[in-house]
Amino acid sequence: MNDKTETGQMSRKEAIEAQAKLRRERAAEKLRENLGRRKQQVRARRSGQADETNGLPAAKMDES
Repeated sequence: MNDKTETGQMSRKEAIEAQAKLRRERAAEKLRENLGRRKQQVRARRSGQADETNGLPAAKMDES
Protein backbone atom coordinates (compact mmCIF):
# COMPACT_ATOMS: atom_id res chain seq x y z
CA MET A 1 0.00 0.00 0.00
CA ASN A 2 2.84 2.34 0.76
CA ASP A 3 4.37 1.71 -2.68
CA LYS A 4 1.15 2.79 -4.42
CA THR A 5 1.01 6.00 -2.40
CA GLU A 6 4.61 6.84 -3.24
CA THR A 7 4.07 6.02 -6.92
CA GLY A 8 0.92 8.11 -7.03
CA GLN A 9 2.72 11.03 -5.46
CA MET A 10 5.62 10.71 -7.85
CA SER A 11 3.40 10.69 -10.92
CA ARG A 12 1.47 13.65 -9.53
CA LYS A 13 4.75 15.48 -8.91
CA GLU A 14 5.88 14.65 -12.42
CA ALA A 15 2.59 15.94 -13.84
CA ILE A 16 2.92 19.21 -11.91
CA GLU A 17 6.51 19.61 -13.07
CA ALA A 18 5.50 18.92 -16.66
CA GLN A 19 2.76 21.55 -16.47
CA ALA A 20 5.20 24.06 -14.98
CA LYS A 21 7.68 23.33 -17.77
CA LEU A 22 4.98 23.91 -20.40
CA ARG A 23 4.02 27.21 -18.75
CA ARG A 24 7.66 28.34 -18.76
CA GLU A 25 8.03 27.38 -22.43
CA ARG A 26 4.85 29.27 -23.39
CA ALA A 27 5.95 32.32 -21.40
CA ALA A 28 9.36 32.25 -23.06
CA GLU A 29 7.74 32.06 -26.50
CA LYS A 30 5.48 35.03 -25.72
CA LEU A 31 8.46 37.03 -24.47
CA ARG A 32 10.35 36.28 -27.70
CA GLU A 33 7.34 37.38 -29.78
CA ASN A 34 7.01 40.57 -27.75
CA LEU A 35 10.70 41.35 -28.09
CA GLY A 36 10.47 40.82 -31.84
CA ARG A 37 7.52 43.22 -32.10
CA ARG A 38 9.32 45.85 -30.03
CA LYS A 39 12.46 45.57 -32.16
CA GLN A 40 10.36 45.91 -35.29
CA GLN A 41 8.73 49.06 -33.88
CA VAL A 42 12.12 50.58 -33.06
CA ARG A 43 13.41 49.82 -36.55
CA ALA A 44 10.28 51.35 -38.10
CA ARG A 45 10.67 54.50 -36.02
CA ARG A 46 14.31 54.85 -37.05
CA SER A 47 13.49 54.53 -40.74
CA GLY A 48 10.54 56.91 -40.49
CA GLN A 49 7.84 54.35 -41.29
CA ALA A 50 4.56 54.07 -39.42
CA ASP A 51 4.22 51.40 -36.74
CA GLU A 52 2.19 48.35 -37.64
CA THR A 53 0.03 47.72 -34.60
CA ASN A 54 -1.81 44.48 -33.95
CA GLY A 55 -3.77 45.64 -30.93
CA LEU A 56 -5.91 48.65 -30.19
CA PRO A 57 -5.03 51.82 -32.04
CA ALA A 58 -3.45 54.65 -30.08
CA ALA A 59 -5.76 57.30 -28.68
CA LYS A 60 -6.39 59.97 -31.29
CA MET A 61 -6.21 63.67 -30.56
CA ASP A 62 -8.98 65.96 -31.75
CA GLU A 63 -8.02 66.69 -35.37
CA SER A 64 -10.43 69.55 -36.05
